[in-house]
Amino acid sequence: QVHVVESGGGLVRAGGSLRLSCVASGSIFSIDRMAWYRQAPGKQREFLAAVASPGSARLTNSVEGRFTVSRDNAKNTVYLQMNSLKPEDTGAYYCNVQLKTRQGLSRDYWGQGTQVTVSS
Repeated sequence: QVHVVESGGGLVRAGGSLRLSCVASGSIFSIDRMAWYRQAPGKQREFLAAVASPGSARLTNSVEGRFTVSRDNAKNTVYLQMNSLKPEDTGAYYCNVQLKTRQGLSRDYWGQGTQVTVSS
């Protein structure tokens, strides 16, 4: 069994910063990719950022230059540093983990999400 837990969300004023964390735990042999998605009210979930192998960080255009994604392999943790936040960044932020279990199976897991609200 694998658990994925996000943390770090909250209420912040426009221009402020937040750092989200996502930890994967359980029957994990290796992690192939850790990613962040966002779902704004009334909208579909959208991709924000991902890290696969070291040096492979990728961010979507709308957050490039404001958000940074990083990964601590030893801790099975991915971070999303969010700076210069805007009201349109408001939404539920979800972590997605693609991994191989100790049984050799490839699996895809989602966390429950953490809410980010940016006030104007």
